[in-house]
Amino acid sequence: MVKTMTRCKSNDVITSARLPKETRNKLLILSKSKNKSMSEIIIESVEMYYEKEENQIDSYTLGLPYFGKYSSGEGDLSTTYKQRIKEKLRARQNSY
Repeated sequence: MVKTMTRCKSNDVITSARLPKETRNKLLILSKSKNKSMSEIIIESVEMYYEKEENQIDSYTLGLPYFGKYSSGEGDLSTTYKQRIKEKLRARQNSY
């Protein structure tokens, strides 16, 4: 049995997990080869997995908190944008 000694920070929480023997052996190999504790390897792995999953969230889901939050009060912006651009370009040309 291999024990690793790590210093716990005051906000750390002890968690246990059951691992298949093969997975535990891989964890031990990584721990020894990287000269890190098993806890450090697990923390890094969970962080990398979380970042990967976070990037898989589609743009619609990411935008949900913002949809409708800011409103111009003009409900036809998506249908009149070409006309608005033309008006702005004309106004710019007339200013010279």
